[in-house]
Amino acid sequence: MKNIFWLACFAALFAAGCSSSTTTDSDAPAADASIPESNLVGEIKIDGSSTVQPISDAVREEFIKLHPQVNVIVSGNGTGNGFRSFYDKGTDVSDASRPIKAGEFEKCQANGVSFIELPVAYDGLTIAVNPENDWVKELTIEQLTKMFVGDDAAKNWSDVDPSWPNEPIKIFAPGTGSGTYDYFHEVLAKANDSELRGDMTLNENDNILVQGVAGNKYSIGFFGVAYYAANKDRLRAVPIVNPKDNTAYEPSVENISSNKYAPFSRPLFIYVNSESLNRAEVQTFVEFYIENVSDLCEAANSVRLPQEIIDHAQQNLDARELGTHFVTEDGESREGAFAELFQNENLVK
Repeated sequence: MKNIFWLACFAALFAAGCSSSTTTDSDAPAADASIPESNLVGEIKIDGSSTVQPISDAVREEFIKLHPQVNVIVSGNGTGNGFRSFYDKGTDVSDASRPIKAGEFEKCQANGVSFIELPVAYDGLTIAVNPENDWVKELTIEQLTKMFVGDDAAKNWSDVDPSWPNEPIKIFAPGTGSGTYDYFHEVLAKANDSELRGDMTLNENDNILVQGVAGNKYSIGFFGVAYYAANKDRLRAVPIVNPKDNTAYEPSVENISSNKYAPFSRPLFIYVNSESLNRAEVQTFVEFYIENVSDLCEAANSVRLPQEIIDHAQQNLDARELGTHFVTEDGESREGAFAELFQNENLVK
């Protein structure tokens, strides 16, 4: 199956050198004496992917230590919902767990919203079950398709494998405005010209999905690896069989960074309104984001991109290279390897 998402490496923890401490000892040097007080003020609005939200939260936390008078608002209402706010000029930055779609790009063009497309990290979409589930050892793409695709999808676990319990499958999934939902649909349903089953319990809040899976022995769900990693004591990640080598891999750092965890590895993005970049607080924040995201994303349980990708993103930011690499001049979504698509000759404004 063709997919546009492959590539990456994982992050190392950020050394928090920006923090300072105070002392009442007059003989002790001031810890923050070398850091000038910031006069930067303003407000930055970010919305979009709940998968990218923990990364943007981590960046925000470090940024406001340096610029406490800047109000950075980060929401996670889903990639699709984030793009709607973005092309309606309601946000400065749109977090996305997939590239912008052709229709969203057209809305940006129609509304006069130009943007810079910046990859920031990598994620492994995780399929998780309740820890009491002792029958699912691994899952193939064929089994996942049988469980998640079409109105005639498996109703009971035994419909997937006769040796499994004759109990209803309870599915918790991101809402249709989520980039994670879109990605899951593309991997499993699009190639079959079908849709994901309509009887799943949907919610844009990944923490609610986690609670649903953790609370029912016969449940299953999917979300970004960050939410699994934060709830390992309540969930079990199911190894997925890579169709290329027929081997099952867990969504670990090594497996995602090497793309062994396929086809559920994907790049994450931020989209920055070019007009917003004319405001000093936004320009400073986005520069800080790209300079530090590779160190900060591990704290958010996401993956470090290869340095050459980050360098390319930095160059595009510095040069204000506008447009998307993932939609053609004819308005069609591009397909192919991420590293091959993220080249400036593919930029369409």
